[in-house]
Amino acid sequence: MNKFFPRFRDKSRVNKLLGYFTLIFFTLLFAMPFIWIILSSFKSGSELFSRPPSLWPRNFTLENYTMAFKEVNFLRYFFNSFIVATLATVITLFINSMAGYALAKFKFKGSKIIFFSLIFTIMIPLQVIMVPVFIVLRHLNLYDTLWGIIIPPTATPTGVFLIRQYMVTIPNELIESARIDGAGEWRIFWTIIIPLAKPVLTALMIFSFIWRWNDFIWPFIVISSEKRYTIQIALANFVGQYTVDWNAILSMTTLSTIPVFIVFLIFQRHFVKGIAMSGMKM
Repeated sequence: MNKFFPRFRDKSRVNKLLGYFTLIFFTLLFAMPFIWIILSSFKSGSELFSRPPSLWPRNFTLENYTMAFKEVNFLRYFFNSFIVATLATVITLFINSMAGYALAKFKFKGSKIIFFSLIFTIMIPLQVIMVPVFIVLRHLNLYDTLWGIIIPPTATPTGVFLIRQYMVTIPNELIESARIDGAGEWRIFWTIIIPLAKPVLTALMIFSFIWRWNDFIWPFIVISSEKRYTIQIALANFVGQYTVDWNAILSMTTLSTIPVFIVFLIFQRHFVKGIAMSGMKM
């Protein structure tokens, strides 16, 4: 039909090109700070503060990265953050998937009250519960341990909400058929519900990993020993009272973004699908 209406066909191409240019423009606009951090991590200290500033390094140097591995125990901080983010994500997926499944598929007295109570806790800031949670950790001898960072934020109301909203869309007939065939609740959960919920579990996994990896306030309160520092605490230590070691911060920040970037690239397809399908269905 386009051959009879070439003007409409040309207009459609122009709109498509304008859409592409708009997307490219905003992508570069939002990515520019990240690009600047990466390129500046290869600059020397004098070039970093030169006037006028330059985006592209005049002389590439790896001195900032070698310092991060030699003068700073970067591998230890990186390993601590990886352990915290990985274990916290695994526990979060396990706890939140069971809670979301129970609230979505088991109708019991008070289930809606429990669900809306969980929704309400999303509005409570961390600063309100920080002191009582810290006191509980001290009594459990979890202060200055990685488990003190991992355990408290694992059962998140946001994760329960996302999984519950997704599992509402799973047909009840599948569960009833499995029960008629003699499958137990645990078998139904692991062999039917979990495979069907992969998109939303992937979305929650990415959210949880990024939250735990970038968390600073709670690890800063719980951890006092340098050997247990996460990478975010290590980055904060480069900010002194009178000076800031920008070269070390830029190099370590660039390295610290690699795991998050890799996780998102691997699971981005499931992430988008999980967010799209976990709608606001009550």
